[in-house]
Amino acid sequence: MSQPYEILQEKCRTLRLAETAKQLPSLLREAESKGWTYHEFIHEVFSYELRCRESKNSLRLMKWAEFPEELTFETFRLNEQTAIGEKQLNILKQLSWVDDCFTLIMMGPTGVGKTHLSTALGIHAIEQGYQVSFISMDRLIYVLKTRDYTSKSRTKYKRITQSDLIIIDDVMYMTYEPQEAHLFFQFIYDMYDKAAFILTSNKGPAEWGKFLGDPTLTTAILDRLLHRSEIITFNEEQSSIRMKYRKALFDVQSVES
Repeated sequence: MSQPYEILQEKCRTLRLAETAKQLPSLLREAESKGWTYHEFIHEVFSYELRCRESKNSLRLMKWAEFPEELTFETFRLNEQTAIGEKQLNILKQLSWVDDCFTLIMMGPTGVGKTHLSTALGIHAIEQGYQVSFISMDRLIYVLKTRDYTSKSRTKYKRITQSDLIIIDDVMYMTYEPQEAHLFFQFIYDMYDKAAFILTSNKGPAEWGKFLGDPTLTTAILDRLLHRSEIITFNEEQSSIRMKYRKALFDVQSVES
């Protein structure tokens, strides 16, 4: 004969409360030992199921985002750069700019924290329930070129276009062919007012025309990206934080030896 809670577990599964079904015996024992009221018990059951679903959803969104590393605010060295202060960072953490489809452009040399900050903001957004995509510009161009031919690119493109926040790393790292530049323009045009962007680059927007090869196209891209935007400039005089805290095999830390 089935235990009473086994019947309840089956009903939970029928109602698609899978996590509650697993935890139900423990929840019932806790309710008895603590003398929960009916209201308290129902509250705990629903709260547990919601926490589990939120956790699963965050894990799914993290997988879909494809961050190269899990870089968070806890490891971001705010006091070692001058691009942004605590007040500005707190404003960014509120994420209202994502709802308003703003563009953040993070400019500066390699290793100063652009990718770290953009990733930390992306992870924070996922924790708040937003869908985020992280992709380098080179890979984005590849996805745009091949989405009609490969299922992998088609899936990636669909996830990107469903995102609330799109992070494009290493923008204008190299020169692009006219077809590639046009694909990038079409992508920005299609996503305008549908998603927020974070772009990281070691080149300022004024230099992007040299890499796209078409001044008119560049102007059209910038017109959309800069309509609602904030430019965060990491000081070119700033030394590389990545090199300062790099791991080494030998005691001597100099890369010149």
